[in-house]
Amino acid sequence: MDSKIIFSKFAENLNNCNRLHEVRKIYFILFVVMLVCVGCEWQLKLDDSEVAVERYDRIQSLYLTTSDFSALQQMNTVYPMQTRTLIEDIIRIGKVNDPQINIKFLRFYQDSTLQALINEAEQQYANMNDINEELTDAFKYLKKEIPNLEIPEVYAQIGSLDQSVIVGNGMIGICLDKYLGAEYDLYLKPEYGYSVDQRKMMEREYIIPDCISFYLLSLYPMPVDKPLSQAERDVHMGRIQWVANHATGREVFRSMYVQKVDHFMKHNKNITVEQLLNNTSYSDFL
Repeated sequence: MDSKIIFSKFAENLNNCNRLHEVRKIYFILFVVMLVCVGCEWQLKLDDSEVAVERYDRIQSLYLTTSDFSALQQMNTVYPMQTRTLIEDIIRIGKVNDPQINIKFLRFYQDSTLQALINEAEQQYANMNDINEELTDAFKYLKKEIPNLEIPEVYAQIGSLDQSVIVGNGMIGICLDKYLGAEYDLYLKPEYGYSVDQRKMMEREYIIPDCISFYLLSLYPMPVDKPLSQAERDVHMGRIQWVANHATGREVFRSMYVQKVDHFMKHNKNITVEQLLNNTSYSDFL
């Protein structure tokens, strides 16, 4: 065979190999880019699914213990709804637009008992990573069972021993002063009148179950179009608490009606959590 032809064939094959190598390189680069993009999207989805407690309590504490004006500004500009709820609905000292409200707010918390609550809450809840993790897991469960569920904004605050969890406007407010432990000194004082059973619920471990149950109750309230018997009210709460137990992965609520709901769900596996909560009939549980 002519040497020119042989060389031509060799050159053509070499060019083909080079092109194939280039094509493979391009495909490899595209594959890597695709993996990176998928990884980024996956990471964003993970981040979107995380639920973390906003530390409004820290800004509140800073203002109420040092009178720091910048902290007050942050309360009013970054957390206006939380501040309104605290002033008007929790401690109830007036309207947030009252010209004297900042002075009233500061004076209200100068009470020695409330100052003690602030200090204790900030010490016990310096780190809330465990609560954030459990909160995230609980809402992942709820989002899976109730796809249209809106994930609320969750924040911590310090009230005045009146409320434990506040729900409204797509937010959940945790009053840390109600979760300082069953044996916390103030809770034991007779003037506060907390029973042993009440104090058992004032532990850190009850924060997430309370958040979930109160939030679900706001979404699935008791019917108002007809009067309910006490048993029907107990069934309604039993369904809410059964879901809260499953969302937290802990048997926190153990009433007779929670057990009735558990028995019903075990024998009706085709019923979804969403169907259970939307069910307005109580006869199946009585």
